[in-house]
Amino acid sequence: MSPYDAIPDHVLATKLVAGDESAFAMTYLKYKKPLYGFVKKFVHSEELANDLAQEAFIKLWESRSKLDNVRSLKAYLFTIAKNHTLNNLKKVLQSDTAMPEIIRRFKESSNSVEEQLLNKEYEAYLKKILNDLPERTRQIFIQCRDQGRTYEEVAQEMGISRDAVKKHMVNAMKYLSTSVKRDLGISLSVLLALLLDQK
Repeated sequence: MSPYDAIPDHVLATKLVAGDESAFAMTYLKYKKPLYGFVKKFVHSEELANDLAQEAFIKLWESRSKLDNVRSLKAYLFTIAKNHTLNNLKKVLQSDTAMPEIIRRFKESSNSVEEQLLNKEYEAYLKKILNDLPERTRQIFIQCRDQGRTYEEVAQEMGISRDAVKKHMVNAMKYLSTSVKRDLGISLSVLLALLLDQK
């Protein structure tokens, strides 16, 4: 166990917000190896993985003022790395259609304890913000996105119009998109692809 592991993340986060460079160094030493391994699952290149991981730490430092509202420093850092890596891969491939394949391959190769824990944090976060939605909006969102049901099916079961279902979905997506971008620094579409669309 590294001596840096003994320093709680919330302490590091508080110091980072204050601009404490030593806290940044501690965060780097604490997470550089797991973050590098995490990124390498996407790119399968040691040199590129190292560059992207380094850039993720830089982005963490540049966005440190946002850490006041972040529930998990680790999840936030790994999300920065994931988002940054996916964005770089997307630029290279010049195609949005390649993203589902990248995510599918990543999911197939992701079985480490780090990844399992991170996904649990994502799932817990999504559950928390879903609970902030009005009950009917939450039920409609879960049925449409998680269970893959059509607006027509949900409308018929709930005894409401298709337009009403659509309105609930639009409101849910707006709220979730804003929350996910603010708290995790990742797009809602990527989060849903990782947690909900992969069966």
